[in-house]
Amino acid sequence: MMRVDKHPVLGDREAGRRVTVSVDGAEIQAVEGEPIAAALLAQGIRVMRKTPRYGEPRGIFCGIGRCTDCIMTVDGVPNVRTCVTPIREGMIILSNLDRGGDAE
Repeated sequence: MMRVDKHPVLGDREAGRRVTVSVDGAEIQAVEGEPIAAALLAQGIRVMRKTPRYGEPRGIFCGIGRCTDCIMTVDGVPNVRTCVTPIREGMIILSNLDRGGDAE
């Protein structure tokens, strides 16, 4: 599986334990502490939201938390930048695919 080992903001990835999270109702395995977006990419999930106006797909763009292309709702909190948010056991992650993006 592909993993992000060196991140320009979060630093080097340490070997972490496997955790289970929910993404749009489906359980996936991830490595604790890696960015949410990296865990999604490792599972083949490339689209995190769609733009509100035209419904265009968005995913990781900058990868350092500056843009809003990777925002998702995490544990009920909207507009979480998933590229710099570490994953932990039991997170509930929702894409903004049918609601459009909350930030544009």
